[in-house]
Amino acid sequence: MKLRFSKMHGLGNDYIYVNCLSEKLKHPEAVARLVSDRHFGVGSDGLILICPSDRADFTMRMFNVDGSESNMCGNGIRCVGKYVYDNRLTEKTNDLTIETRSGIKHLDLTVENGKAVWVSVDMGEASTRAKSVPVVTDYDDFISQPMLIRGEVYLVTCVSMGNPHAVIFCEDPDSLDLPAIGPLFEHHERFPEGVNTEFVELIDRETLRMRVWERGSGETFACGTGACASVVAAVLNGHCDPDREITVHLRGGDLKITCAADLTVRMRGPAAHVFDGEIELDF
Repeated sequence: MKLRFSKMHGLGNDYIYVNCLSEKLKHPEAVARLVSDRHFGVGSDGLILICPSDRADFTMRMFNVDGSESNMCGNGIRCVGKYVYDNRLTEKTNDLTIETRSGIKHLDLTVENGKAVWVSVDMGEASTRAKSVPVVTDYDDFISQPMLIRGEVYLVTCVSMGNPHAVIFCEDPDSLDLPAIGPLFEHHERFPEGVNTEFVELIDRETLRMRVWERGSGETFACGTGACASVVAAVLNGHCDPDREITVHLRGGDLKITCAADLTVRMRGPAAHVFDGEIELDF
């Protein structure tokens, strides 16, 4: 079976995109594992399907490198917006609606020379409720709480952006042995569904630097929901101010995140097309 696809990225967080309005795709979990392999496949952080929706303009389904399906991907949804506009599947540049497993997201596109280059996403309201993340605790939320990992105590703030995040503020995230530390959080017993873990340096009240370990994918160059969760955590801990746009430096570039006082979040960032291709699927 031949599969037509596009490779796209948001700040280096790259995915294989399939237009399921015209392509029929069975076993997306297995396909994600195959195409994501950077030696024997196309190479990506996962697979994203663009599907019809009865509730929104389109549906996004996102699968990690290991084949697990995630609720939401901030960088991925920006590229979905670019894909459907650039490929003339929609003419909408404002309030483009995308259905995800964490609800319907609303997108506004910045267009240059007939192509979407920047996308702003209303990410909805973040949740700090422990049951929403989920994180196992006796408290209603988990804000700046200690966790013992490999003999070291980390102060962790847990946030749900429709997917689970554990945010740790530290001085130099670049010095961390993230491949060693990340899985210890991802598979910790406190996180029954796994967790995305962000290590965040406070540059000033309007600037953060972040590295991320994503559940099911490992370290990625960027994580949109992780950047949102980091800003929410910074606001909750008094490091940043609400209703002010915060720049988050990631390995792949910068995202602009605004967290309102009611914890509703907006994300702005670029989306880029790399190439279109075709791969023979041989299971």
